[in-house]
Amino acid sequence: MARAPISTPGNWRQLRHNLLRWFRAHARPLPWRESRDPYAIWLSEVLLQQTQAATVVRYFGRFLRAFPSIAALASAEEQDLLRHWEGLGYYRRARDLLRAARLLVSHHDGRIPDDPEVLSRLPGFGRYTVGAVLSQAFDRRMPIVEANSRRVLSRLFVVSGASRNVEARLWELAEMLLPDGGAGDFNQALMELGALVCTARQPDCGRCPLAKACLARRTGQQESIPPRRGRAIIEKQVEVAVVCRRGQRVLVAQRPRHGRWAGMWEFPHGPMNEHESAVDAGRRTVMELTGCRADIGDPLLDFAHAITRFRIRLICLQARWRGGAFRSEFYQQGKWLLVEDLMTLPFSAPQRRLAATLSINPAAAKRSVAESVNTATSMKSGHPRCR
Repeated sequence: MARAPISTPGNWRQLRHNLLRWFRAHARPLPWRESRDPYAIWLSEVLLQQTQAATVVRYFGRFLRAFPSIAALASAEEQDLLRHWEGLGYYRRARDLLRAARLLVSHHDGRIPDDPEVLSRLPGFGRYTVGAVLSQAFDRRMPIVEANSRRVLSRLFVVSGASRNVEARLWELAEMLLPDGGAGDFNQALMELGALVCTARQPDCGRCPLAKACLARRTGQQESIPPRRGRAIIEKQVEVAVVCRRGQRVLVAQRPRHGRWAGMWEFPHGPMNEHESAVDAGRRTVMELTGCRADIGDPLLDFAHAITRFRIRLICLQARWRGGAFRSEFYQQGKWLLVEDLMTLPFSAPQRRLAATLSINPAAAKRSVAESVNTATSMKSGHPRCR
């Protein structure tokens, strides 16, 4: 790790001035920047974790309308909260948000206290979130280090590596850079610079307000600092999901309390074994996971989606219930619901896509499954297999 020299106080002042002037001229008009309300700031910071700003813009206003205060959020049912969170992923964030809101109502009159020690004890409040909320809402002189600001600081001071010492040094530099007033704006500016100019690939040094002070640019290392991580090994999987009909209703089940998509609802689904047809996989999945017997029909949807390092092909099949009561060692519970009632439950993004397909034309889908199950057995060999 190369340790950066400490500049003179005059240089620090000029650097802050240049960055804040650039921020005022070029900052994106993001809705959470329009308020200093601690709750709105907290919400935006949680939404922005692991999620791009363009996506969060679509959720932020809707979420505030549904849960306009900490008290409103604290009184929400988890299932309703997850329904509003649908599509954002990393659902643990939503559960931590709810737990923290309930603690704030119980112990702090539904307010976010201007106290870093108190906040740091709440679910979901790590060092970054504490600093982001308190610096923006209360002008606390507290630094932040996240992906974008980390990249700016690493290049500005030529700090490279992935050790704890490197991380500690970046936090130290972030705090040293902070002005005595306006820490929230400065933190936002540092992140915005990383998002728009000092990007991971091909940083636009010609537009950077800190270019003259940047040690990485001076030494030609701006594209090699910080070092790029090796590409994760992508694993491909094939899964089946089964829309099983019983008269006018379809079977959905609630996932376990822990693990991926905890507590959310889905059409029974699971992996397709090697050399197994989609029809056989669908029949087995329904039986193993729900205890029901089903006649499997043709695919309703066939699409790909990604979860972390997994690339999953999901084959969505239609089926007709033949018998058996719901019982499961995996799912918490099962329900037979009308298609129009599916909107009231939280689904993962790929499962919601399947539910939406049924909602578009439920009558046609019902006719289709009735016609297809009669010929599914003879067509087994034509269904895609796992490769």
